[in-house]
Amino acid sequence: MAENPGAERHPRFDDDLVGLDPQDPEAREFAEHLDRMQRCDPNFTVEGSLRGVADFAEGSTRAGGLRWWVALLIICLILVGVLFSAWDILGDLFAWLAG
Repeated sequence: MAENPGAERHPRFDDDLVGLDPQDPEAREFAEHLDRMQRCDPNFTVEGSLRGVADFAEGSTRAGGLRWWVALLIICLILVGVLFSAWDILGDLFAWLAG
């Protein structure tokens, strides 16, 4: 069986990116970037929130220099907030159980 060369072709190359080579890795990444920018999923659901965190993590791994350090600072602040909240809830729970 012969492979279909257009099977893996991204639809953006027919609409928005006419003239760019669909085999070029940078053009493919740009098409994926356009898809992420135009996504209209609701962010107030659990799935939307997790997708947003996944997009942030993916973007921070590609970043370098100051942007990487800012992403790391945001992640550390989020973790400190989660740990503080968990510690506060556990303290209240233990106080309630002891009393």
